[in-house]
Order: sequence, then C-alpha cells, then structure tokens
Amino acid sequence: MTAPRIFNAGPPIGVGGQPITLVEASTFCLSDPLGDIRPGGPQGLYYRDARVLSRWELRVDGHALEPLTVLASEAFKARFVLRLPPRAGLADSTVMIERRRLIGEGLTEIVSVHNLGNEDTALTISLHADADFADLFAVKEGRTHLGSADAVVVGEQLRLTDHGDNGRGLLLTATGEPQVVPGACTWHAVVPAHGEWRTTLLAQPVVGHHPVRMAITEDDNPARRMKAWRASATNLTASDAGLAHILRHTESDLGALRIEGSLRVEDSQGGPQAYVAAGAPWFMTLFGRDSLITSWMALLLDSDLAVGTLRQLAELQGSTVDPVTEEEPGRIMHEMRRGPAGERVLGGSVYYGTVDATPLFVMLLDECRRWGADAAVVEELLPAADRALGWIDHFGDRDGDGFVEYQRKTDRGLANQGWKDSFDAINDATGHLAETPIALCEVQGYVYAARLARAAIAESRGDIATAERLRGQAADLRKQFDEAFWIPESGWYALALDGHKRRVDALTSNVAHCLWTGIVPDDRAAQLIEWLADPAMSDGFGLRTLAKGMGAYNPMSYHNGSIWPHDTAIAIAGLLRYRHLPGATELAERLGEGLLDAALAFDGRLPELFCGFPREQFRTPIPYPTSCSPQAWASATPLLLVRSFLGLEPDVPGSEIALAPLLPERWGRLVLADLRLGPATITIEAEGSDGRVRGLPADWTLTERPGRQLMSVGPAGSV
Repeated sequence: MTAPRIFNAGPPIGVGGQPITLVEASTFCLSDPLGDIRPGGPQGLYYRDARVLSRWELRVDGHALEPLTVLASEAFKARFVLRLPPRAGLADSTVMIERRRLIGEGLTEIVSVHNLGNEDTALTISLHADADFADLFAVKEGRTHLGSADAVVVGEQLRLTDHGDNGRGLLLTATGEPQVVPGACTWHAVVPAHGEWRTTLLAQPVVGHHPVRMAITEDDNPARRMKAWRASATNLTASDAGLAHILRHTESDLGALRIEGSLRVEDSQGGPQAYVAAGAPWFMTLFGRDSLITSWMALLLDSDLAVGTLRQLAELQGSTVDPVTEEEPGRIMHEMRRGPAGERVLGGSVYYGTVDATPLFVMLLDECRRWGADAAVVEELLPAADRALGWIDHFGDRDGDGFVEYQRKTDRGLANQGWKDSFDAINDATGHLAETPIALCEVQGYVYAARLARAAIAESRGDIATAERLRGQAADLRKQFDEAFWIPESGWYALALDGHKRRVDALTSNVAHCLWTGIVPDDRAAQLIEWLADPAMSDGFGLRTLAKGMGAYNPMSYHNGSIWPHDTAIAIAGLLRYRHLPGATELAERLGEGLLDAALAFDGRLPELFCGFPREQFRTPIPYPTSCSPQAWASATPLLLVRSFLGLEPDVPGSEIALAPLLPERWGRLVLADLRLGPATITIEAEGSDGRVRGLPADWTLTERPGRQLMSVGPAGSV
C-alpha cells in the first residue's frame, strides 16, 4: 500500500502535559503530546461510546520519543513532531519523527522517520497496540480495569476482539512489511542519510463482526465532508486578527461535532440528516439541551443544523411513561448512548431526565421558521411541538401551580435536571441545597418563550384562536413568575422555588437567561443589570455561575462560581435585548471582551468552562481540570456574540430583517458573506454602529433603528 498524503501543517497547539483531543462525529481520540495512548487512564480512541484503543505507543530503538510540537489545522487531524533522544555522549539528535493522524470512523496514522544525519542509520520501530473496549461511562468514572483484548494475527493484520462482545473489535493494518505479534507491530529499517522511512497505520473499528468503512486520505471523509459543509455555511470574517482566529476555530470545531444521520431520520431526499453532538471527550452524542442551544447559537452559520437536530429529537420524543429512563409523553430526551454499558448506566440507551429541553425544542422550531426553514419542515415538526407543550402542562407542571418542576423518578436519575445538573448546583444564599421538586427560574422563562413561539407559528398559519390562547398563557406566567420569584429585599430573582415553594435566594447567572427569554419586565431588568455588573458576578473573563459571597461560592467548582462561555453569551444576548436600559450595552460589551480574551488565552478555542477567579488575581483564565474541549455550545459562543452585537433578527416569512449593530471597537469590520435566509442569500457588513446589507431581495424590508446608518444594496448593486 502506498502511503497517502493526508495532512497540511496547521498552527501549533503546544506540547506540555495537556492531552491532545481530536474529534470527528462519533469518534474522538485522547492522547498525550507524543501522540501516544497510554493505558491506565482516560486516553484512548473512542468509537460510538466505547474505547476501541486503550494503548497506542510508538517506540524507536526501545525509547520513548521527545516532543517538539503538535500542529493542527482541523479538529479531526494533528501532526505530532518528535525526535529520538540523543545517543549517549551526543548533544543533538539526528532522527526526527512525524506522526500524521486523521480520525473519522477510526484512525489513520502515517509515521515518518527522517534521518537528518550524514550516515545511514539502522532503527527498530515498534508500535504497541491494545484495546479494552471499555464503555465511555466506565472510563469517565475511573471504573476500568487493566486488561487486554483477544488478539489474533492474520498475515500482516492484528485483530483485537472484545472479551464480552464477539461482534465488537478492532482491525489494525500496517504497511512496510511489519513483524506482527499479539500487541505489537515491529519494523527493522535502514533510513538513508537525509532520507526518510514511513508506514501507514489503519485502526478500523469492528461492529457486529463487520469493519466500519473509514477515511484514509484527505480527499475522503471527514475532510471532504468538512469542505462541503463550509461551502454551504456562512463565511464569517473579521478585520481583527484575534476575532478572525476565534471564528475559524468555531467553524472547524462545529464542523467536527456534526454527526450525520446515524439515528433514525433521513431528509426528504433520502440523505443523512446532520445534528450536533454536545462535545469531546465525554459527550460525542445527541444531547437534548446542549444540541438545541448550540443549534440556536449556530443559526447564522448553518441553519440546517438546527433543523436536523429538531428532527432527530422529534423522532426520539417520549411516548410512554417509564420511571427508569424518565420518559414521558411529549418529553424531549436528555442524552443518547450507544456504548456497551449505556443501558446499565441510564436505564436505557435514551435517557429523558431533563427539564428544559422540551420548551427549548418549541423555541427553536419557531426560530428556524424565522430563519427560513421550509414551511413543510415546520408543518412536519409542529405535532412534536404540540406534544412538547402538552408535556409542559401535564407532566412538567407536576403539582398544577403553573410552574415546571423536576424531581428524579429513581435513584439512577440525575438529581438536578436543568443545565446546572451537578448534585450541588442548586443552593441558597447560605449554601444549603434545595429540596426537590425544584422549579428553576430560567425554565419558566423558556416556557414563557415557548408559548410565544408556538403562538407566532399559529398566527402565521391563520390560527388566531390558538395564538391568542398561548399569548394569554404566556402573559399569565410572566405575572405569576414575577410574583413568586422576585426577592424584593435582594433585588434579583430567586434561582428556584424548592419543594416547599420557598425561594432559593442565591444570586446566579440563571437570572440572565430570564433576560434572554424576555420574561422580565423593564423595572426588574434594570435592577438585575446592576447586580450582574457587580464585581461579585463579573470581574473575571465572563459571568460567574454563582456570585462571590454566596455560601457555596467556589471559583474552582463546576457550577458554583466557574464561568461557562455559553452561559455568558446567553447573558449578553439577554442584556442586548434590554439595550434600551442604562448599563445593559456597557455590561454586554465588557462581558464580550472578557470572553474574547479568554478564547485567545485558550488559542482561539473556548472550553466548556473555566475557573471564575478575578482578573486582579490571575491575568489569564485558569482552566477547569476536566472541561470538555471542543464542546458544542462553547464552540458556538462566538456566533451568538456576533448575532447579538449585530442586533440581527430575520423574519423570512415576513420578508423582513432587523439589524442594529453595536459592535465593540476592537472587532473592527465584520463581514457575514453568503448568509442563507430561506430563498435569499445576503451579505452583511458592519463596523461599530454602521451596517450594510447586500443582496436583499427587492420586496424585503430592512428595519432601521434611530441612530444607525444602515444601507440595503440590491442584487444589481443599487442602493
């Protein structure tokens, strides 16, 4: 086999001790900066929630290699540049090694050994490979035991088979005529002076006794799939080099987190339907809440991603009552798992224990309609939206008090079922945990927005009676929410109501989600803005999840003082919704600046979360140890920032687009080219408070706001 060329050099992503994460759809790989996968920890190649490689170590003359750098141009490929340690008595090495790795339905790696010396050199190159086929949950929780797969040598192939599942395995193929024994491939090579030696390795998962089809070249999947997606997505560019770098990372990471039609849904042409996974390394699967919010954030890049996510979730929507999986009619699922232990952990391959995905589903459907989703798609998904509203009324509001609450059905379920789902995330100002059932403040905002969204769809279809009924329900909820959740003596909304209907009175970032949904009246919003601007909430690189001074505050915690980029982005969107109020725009810009600074500190890729220390204590953000990266809604955060600061609100059925730019000065000039809005493809250019739209159809309206200089340039170039 001739070794194919599969990589171009990309920017350095460092060496150090941080793990290197590659991700592509249902596959991800965790290794050290040498490219090695070492047994005994979380490193590995994972395919469909199972670890199919638990050891992958390269040795030259029996030595571990020394790292020089790691280069990455995409989220699914990397180039590890290494050297052989100098021989005894020599200061320098003349042997350089490159490992060019591509993942996608498996792993392809080209190992090149370069002799930089003036004499031929004889080397022994060995690759040690093993697999434990451990379930993702077991690895994440540290419940794996060192063990080897059944290994069989067939010619130049090494076959690894799972002890517990004869249909699951891995097929290892190598070029260069290696000596193959169970657990290793070895080559004895003479590398000429100033020459090179190479081999191509294929690690191919086996499912149901059949090797999966996998990519082996750059012209094959996943690079070809990424290229095709980029051709259809909006092209975002910025004159500021830092923002441009961040947007490139966003595009690459979201493209790698796309999964195409491996569940049950196909589009009307019979092809795959793409949706977005939640993030690497532990959540490379469909998640209700995460996938919905990410899809919302990514609308200006690719609105088809939201439609695909809605379709997949509608197909898996609850239809019966099952306390083990927490399925209920109309409920939108929380997560899906396909690993060998998924059903034992969750009670089933699909788990429904989430309180917010169901209203978010309805919200996103109307947003897709506004962004130009085909009317037939909206009609197709409308019954699922109505079933979701039915769940809100009959199962979500478990005690009939008008609010949606949660309480797990068994001890196997998640104790907390909002986006802050760690066991200690919902606590009062003294730090005491809230008792279930719990009604979260932001969930009531989502329900409010969901009813307004369904009302808008009803009105667009001429169903005025349904629209009026739902708007009336939303207005009643808004009033009831304000009465029950507002804490007059504090000046903010309670995080939640507990099982005794007492206000859980901690100051948290959750209240900013209420601004995003619009459930907050202006007088309350003005007070919230003051509190969100307080250094207790926002003196770092974003908005803290819990205010400094609260009883459970810990800047190194998961949900009690850390900073989550997506959470801060939603807060910014909420603040700019209330931009007419004093301080809202200024705080939004300050939070946005913090996020961009944080992104650049992480080389352009925002992680799932980072610690919430103040800037005066640390000049750069402190990583959270087990944060996912890339993670879907963190990757999509810059897109929501762009949309929010543009004031971009399209209404394709109404042939209207609103634009109210308030771009931070540091952004410079921002261009969104080839933005698809239903039948229209437009370009938006903005700088500061000035904006221009090119290609707007003649019968569309561009909404201009006082103090903004906006121009619409038609297809022929006429103003």
